Amino acid sequence: MAAKGGRKNLKRAVNDETLSLQPGQSIMQVVSLRGSNLIEIIDAKGAKALAIFPAKFQKSMWIKRGSFVVVDDSGREEAVESGRKVACVVLQVLFHEQVRVLQKSPEWPDIFKTAIVDTSNGKSEKRTQENEELESSEDDGMPPLEANTNRRPAELRSDTESDSEIEDF
Repeated sequence: MAAKGGRKNLKRAVNDETLSLQPGQSIMQVVSLRGSNLIEIIDAKGAKALAIFPAKFQKSMWIKRGSFVVVDDSGREEAVESGRKVACVVLQVLFHEQVRVLQKSPEWPDIFKTAIVDTSNGKSEKRTQENEELESSEDDGMPPLEANTNRRPAELRSDTESDSEIEDF
């Protein structure tokens, strides 16, 4: 992660594929989006917590359920003891390539090797890392495509139906 903050240096930090976790940082998975820059995350032990998504990420990075993020959880115990609901701060959003590299490293938590993947039809399914590698053996390093939800699927009509409609007019 870059030493400097702010929107200007976000692209530099994103392009850096090598990620080393500092003390007090950990990889967590997004469980749900709560609104008002709050997200619910799950850690490597399976415990859920609330994290804040800083305003510097707005309009430049988007997350969804199942995304992986690097958070600063150094003050997590103190926040829980004092009664605050927000326990962590998101430092970086991990993209597809960064996740692939980290999955092969020892820093990747074992609980995330079986990840819940949100499919295009709205149903979630569990996939293991080994099954995913077998399914996508040749994908040219491209992230998976997502269905465009802004358009309705085109209806196919036969030529005879369209001809009869024209004759009626």
